[in-house]
Amino acid sequence: MPPQTGALATEQSHAAAQDLDLLSPAEILTLMNAADAEVAGIVGAQVPAIAALVEAVTARLEQGGRLLYVGAGTSGRLGVLDASECPPTFGVPPTLVQGIIAGGERALTTAVEGAEDSFEQGSTDLHATALDVVIGIAASGRTPYVLGALAKARAVGAITGCVVCVPGSPIAQAVKLPIEVVTGAEIVTGSTRLRAGTATKMVLNMISTAVMVKLGHVYGNLMVNVQPTNAKLVDRACRILQQVTGASPERSVELLEQAGRSVRTAIIMEKKGLTREAAEALLASRGGRLRTALE
Repeated sequence: MPPQTGALATEQSHAAAQDLDLLSPAEILTLMNAADAEVAGIVGAQVPAIAALVEAVTARLEQGGRLLYVGAGTSGRLGVLDASECPPTFGVPPTLVQGIIAGGERALTTAVEGAEDSFEQGSTDLHATALDVVIGIAASGRTPYVLGALAKARAVGAITGCVVCVPGSPIAQAVKLPIEVVTGAEIVTGSTRLRAGTATKMVLNMISTAVMVKLGHVYGNLMVNVQPTNAKLVDRACRILQQVTGASPERSVELLEQAGRSVRTAIIMEKKGLTREAAEALLASRGGRLRTALE
């Protein structure tokens, strides 16, 4: 028998949207915007739970572990999205934060029917160790694929967390550090790519960003580990150099190239008058933390 989801809060009918198809485009958008405006407060109420998970992830990553997101459908895609943006933003290897989606890579662009219904496949697809943190993502809080992955995670000793959008779900009960953002009824009944999806993306952004800040991949609020792989990012890197060191635009371009396009190395070179090799050695001795290296 398929799981009975009709009683879930995410499957209820939104009272203000009963005649959605009769509304004008502006009225539909106004209604959606009002519903979405509630999401930030719902997420805000979960800050203590999110902070607890951030602390656990940070500790494990400092010990050599990884952050693994697991989900299906929209939830899985959001996990993959957040993971894929960590390397260019924070200069970390793509293995550090990974997104695992039911149905594999094809499911990123095409619905893979039934992929989320296999507990066994979730267990099979997860390759975790005791050093990792595994976060299950499921608006319904009951996706079998995610439950299977979390069972595997517990078996190997990984820390488990979740992001779900209903209270008291099987997934929340199965993890050590649950985050429950109860977003309620959707404007289009059951379409959790809307409010639930927005809340989920907010939470994942908060987790990965806060973790990277605590790991030292941000200086002040500057993206000092940015990988300058295109013109826009080269410009950003040079502006960061100017802001931190006071270098001229011309000098910042020169510094970036001399530092092998490493913003952190370039900053240390300029502020401490070191060669690239000496700056790299100093940074490495401080665990890659720019603030500590500059003290």
